[in-house]
Order: sequence, then structure tokens, then C-alpha cells
Amino acid sequence: MAYPAPRMNPRPSGRRHPLVATAMVLPLATLLVVVFGGWEAVVTQASSVGVMLGR
Repeated sequence: MAYPAPRMNPRPSGRRHPLVATAMVLPLATLLVVVFGGWEAVVTQASSVGVMLGR
């Protein structure tokens, strides 16, 4: 009987690099500025991300 090849995990488990996380958040922050027309949404989002990161 043939055994399937072990599946390789393309992304290591653990935490992302802060620059990768920032690059993921910036498009959302830009969208919030465009949709809501102000910095309040961006500040709220950045604050939430800061709390999640433990800063």
C-alpha cells in the first residue's frame, strides 16, 4: 500500500513579523479613512491592534 507524502506546512506556526502585520493592517486603515472620511476610525483601529499586540 502506498503512503501519501507528508504535508508540508508552508507557514510556520507562531507570531508574524511586525512589518508583515503592519502591511496587512495598512490597507484596512486606508479603506476606513476613505469610507468614513476621518482619522477617528484609523485611530480606533490602531489602538485595537496595539492592545492585541500587548503594547
